[in-house]
Formats: sequence, C-alpha cells, structure tokens
Amino acid sequence: MNVVIRKYNPSKDYSQLLQIIISEGDEWKEYLHPKYKIPLEQSITYVAYYNEELCGYSRSINDGDFFIWIMDLLVDKKYRGHGIGKKLMEHHILEFPNLDVFVLSDVDAYYQKLGYKKEGSLFKVRS
Repeated sequence: MNVVIRKYNPSKDYSQLLQIIISEGDEWKEYLHPKYKIPLEQSITYVAYYNEELCGYSRSINDGDFFIWIMDLLVDKKYRGHGIGKKLMEHHILEFPNLDVFVLSDVDAYYQKLGYKKEGSLFKVRS
C-alpha cells in the first residue's frame, strides 16, 4: 500500500481528519471540540494519505529536544491492518533521529505487537 505521510495542513486536512475522529464514536468524542484545532496546529502533526484520502494521523510534542511524545495516533478503521500506524510512528524516528520517541497509549497490545518496549506508567492527576 503506497501511503504518503506529510505535515498536517489545517486548510487541506482538518475536515477529513475530523471525519476519522467522528467515526471512532464516544472514545474520541473530546477530540471533536473546536479547541482541538489548536493543538493540532501547534503540535507536530503528520497525516497519512492513500489515493487522495486521509487514512490516519499522529500528533506529537517535542519536549525541549529531550524526547518526542506521541500524544495521538489514529488510523481510519477501513485502513487498519495495512501498517499505516507503524509508518506514522516510524516517521517520527526519521524526522527526529537523535531523540527518543515515546507514545502515550491506551492500547498497549498494539504497540507491543509492533515490538515497542513498555516503559513506565501514566497517572491522571486531575479530572
């Protein structure tokens, strides 16, 4: 599958990205808030395209050139199983070869399947 990954362009990508989020239902409903546009633009956001259709995206932050933290990774349900999520993850490694890359996860089994090592835990300090 020939997937093209590039930097996010709000005017070109937001509407298709929003459709992928909507298709996820309640799990991603907080990402439907208009204020999510701000972190999409201010973060390191990549989009994956297959045949002119946005099929996935990732959003990460650079922690002062210490680490890259992947905050969001989502692939459209109809494109899952084709390695698009892995390609988005690997794109961070290519773009930031001298930094460790971490992902915040609620689907640990997926990242373990890709061969990534689990390190630490995440705790919610405030609701």
